[in-house]
Amino acid sequence: MKKTPNFYQDRICLNVLANSVENAVACYEAAEKHIVLGVLSKNYDSDEAAIEDMKKYQQATDNALSVGLGAGDPNQSDMVIRLSEVLQPQHVNQVFTGVGGSRSTLKQDETFVNGLISPTGKVGVVNIATGPLSSQGESGEVSIDTAINMLKDMGGSSIKFFSMNGLEHIEEYREVAKKCAEHDFALEPTGGIDLENFEEIVQIAVDAGVKKIIPHIYSSIIDSESGDTRADDVKVLYNTVKKILDK
Repeated sequence: MKKTPNFYQDRICLNVLANSVENAVACYEAAEKHIVLGVLSKNYDSDEAAIEDMKKYQQATDNALSVGLGAGDPNQSDMVIRLSEVLQPQHVNQVFTGVGGSRSTLKQDETFVNGLISPTGKVGVVNIATGPLSSQGESGEVSIDTAINMLKDMGGSSIKFFSMNGLEHIEEYREVAKKCAEHDFALEPTGGIDLENFEEIVQIAVDAGVKKIIPHIYSSIIDSESGDTRADDVKVLYNTVKKILDK
């Protein structure tokens, strides 16, 4: 199975949550396979149950599986490491301190492993204290350059910039995008992204020269009654991606 996300024009791959295998397939088709489907480790009581279920998503979508934490929960970091070792998915979500463990147990460098960093309210400075223990203490503020180099040291593929809170941290995000481009590092904006602000957020990363972008669009496109991610909305997002890159 393919272990690297399927980027449109080798540049952008969507990331949405899948509520079921059927929902995953519908979203996968809506994005013409340029997508990874998030399944949250937090939703399972055991590794065995998670692995059994996540394998179904892999088989239905040619391994377009994104193993998730669950709202960035640092306490899920170790479980994500264990699941990813067995599943070998295309995409792994991790807190900053879990990146090295994920890469070493994957034993390959094809799978995308992101590292969660948070905005600080200061342009050019990010918080890397997102692990199970570090997130409980003081903010670990470092320059974006330092954060990217540390992620590279650990075998990370990208920065997961969480939480964007929509456009609240847009100037900080703009600088993160600039630095990701300078360091040839991928970027994954997430938190409060919706159909209205999606284009602006992605366009900023494209204009900055970021080579690979994985925007996460979650609750804003989930049907409140069924819990499914709306495939029609995924199609809208995908068409926006094509509009941006096909200019």
